[in-house]
Amino acid sequence: MNVLVVGANGQIGQKLIELIQKSEKHEARAMVRKQEQADAFKEQGVEAVIADLEGSVDQLTDAAQGCDAIVFTAGSGGHTGPDKTLLIDLDGAAKTVEAAEQVGVKRFIIVSALQANNRENWNEQMIPYYAAKHHADRAVEQSSLTYTIVRPGGLLNDKGTGKVEAAEQLERGSIPREDVAAVIFHALDAAHTFNRSFDLVSGEQSISEALKNI
Repeated sequence: MNVLVVGANGQIGQKLIELIQKSEKHEARAMVRKQEQADAFKEQGVEAVIADLEGSVDQLTDAAQGCDAIVFTAGSGGHTGPDKTLLIDLDGAAKTVEAAEQVGVKRFIIVSALQANNRENWNEQMIPYYAAKHHADRAVEQSSLTYTIVRPGGLLNDKGTGKVEAAEQLERGSIPREDVAAVIFHALDAAHTFNRSFDLVSGEQSISEALKNI
């Protein structure tokens, strides 16, 4: 499976590409915004394309040509304001869905946020972020794509444990980015994750066991 990783220069994106490159099942294509980022991936033997989520849908369709799956891990980041959150986390995701449908990519995985689907449980300090994630997820769910929506808790830079908890609704918790990337990697061709969405935090189950129980 050829996998386009949108937001490949982010921490989850980089870790996911590492997993894909080590596997014999998939090939990665990194989508980045800057030439120097593309050059860095190419030096690692990773195919890279340059496209901007604030640009046209045509840019994204060009980036996705020949791919079988798209993983959307992009985000505006905590240092930007609500305007960039709207343009990247919401409209960027919606445009990527549109591009996937236009180019015929069927498999789509998006990284959301814990309980983004449930307005009553949003973090009051991050309302614009949660609103963007909520409506991006809705765009994915209402598309023709075979989707998986992964809603991780607080993201950590700790080393992954390979032990997680996944369910429709979980209490607030945290999880290493490395484990989020591993969950995405496992979900790519796991049929029981197709057209499903779930919260994700650190736990006691192996990733394969946790995903079977969602």
